[in-house]
Amino acid sequence: MSQRVNRVKVLFTFYVPSGGVDTLNRLRTAVLKRHGIEAHLLYLNTGSGLQNNSDTRIFTASSDQDIHHLIHTEHYDAIITTSDIAMPGRLRGLGYKGRIIFEAQGLGTREQALDTIKMAIPYLRAHCDAAVLPPTDHLLDMFIHICPWLHRFVIPNMLDTNHFAPLAVDTPPYPVLAWVGRLEHNKNWREYLEISRAIIKKKPKARLWLFHDPTLANPEDEVMFRHMLAEYGLQDRIGIFVNVPHSEMPTFYSMVAASGGIMLSTSLLEGFGYAVAEAISCGCPVLSTDSDGVRSFITHNKTGKFYPIGDVHAAVNEAMDLMNNKKLREYIRIQGRQHLSMSFSPDRYAASFREMMTALRIFH
Repeated sequence: MSQRVNRVKVLFTFYVPSGGVDTLNRLRTAVLKRHGIEAHLLYLNTGSGLQNNSDTRIFTASSDQDIHHLIHTEHYDAIITTSDIAMPGRLRGLGYKGRIIFEAQGLGTREQALDTIKMAIPYLRAHCDAAVLPPTDHLLDMFIHICPWLHRFVIPNMLDTNHFAPLAVDTPPYPVLAWVGRLEHNKNWREYLEISRAIIKKKPKARLWLFHDPTLANPEDEVMFRHMLAEYGLQDRIGIFVNVPHSEMPTFYSMVAASGGIMLSTSLLEGFGYAVAEAISCGCPVLSTDSDGVRSFITHNKTGKFYPIGDVHAAVNEAMDLMNNKKLREYIRIQGRQHLSMSFSPDRYAASFREMMTALRIFH
């Protein structure tokens, strides 16, 4: 029996500190601490997210020896393995006896998510006590149908709406068409370039701002991206921002908003869509594909705008409405910020997480 009365210690594992999972990990470790749960992070590889300082204990280790040492030194009550189907079996093989929870985040397109969950069945059955997922329809459906025996917890992600808030910034001298993501298939960057090219025909001053982490780009996509920029004549129209520290993004989102521009999200599928939520929280209007995860915070013409994936003509019409219709633009900015502040508070996340710990009898 553990000596920690109502003091629980957990570990979150993931491949690399980058993107939405890195954001979620930094937010949740901070809020869980305030709610009596000590949380550490284990990444198998180093990554750009390590520049985003926090006072959380973060370990980078990939060898069995190092992971064995960590789990037998720290004695975690539960380990949450994010997206990594091999990790639960690995932990059991290294002698870990506590609760293991598989977390579904960022599993890519519907096909990729389906493949991952199907491949995970034997590992989930043999080694996991539960699964935790965001309230994303396609993931929930898959877990209900493919792993009906597995205990499921649905916890909405959280957002730091105090930090991600509108800031007073210098206004760029042109409307900005911003895009944040990885240069890979699911993020659908080609459509961003197609839509932007068409918008520029109607708004010749507009410019593109693209934020990405080259270490996560698919090399083929990066080559294609350069090729397409040249083909569309957009090389002198784009600012490419590499590995911007997460804490500086509110400044950029606020600049996009001040410029009269928008953020475009062209993803095929999102588990949550952190960059989109953060932009909206900073008062930056967003035009997005209906990529499932973003439904939890985008309502068309209320907190953002949707366009049908692949329909460049419709996207351009929606973008022009969002940029030119000042009354609608302001309404969307206010409603979007309000909705995120109310619905995705860190304390709500922590309360749900504690409920999961209690249900799994981890609180003693």
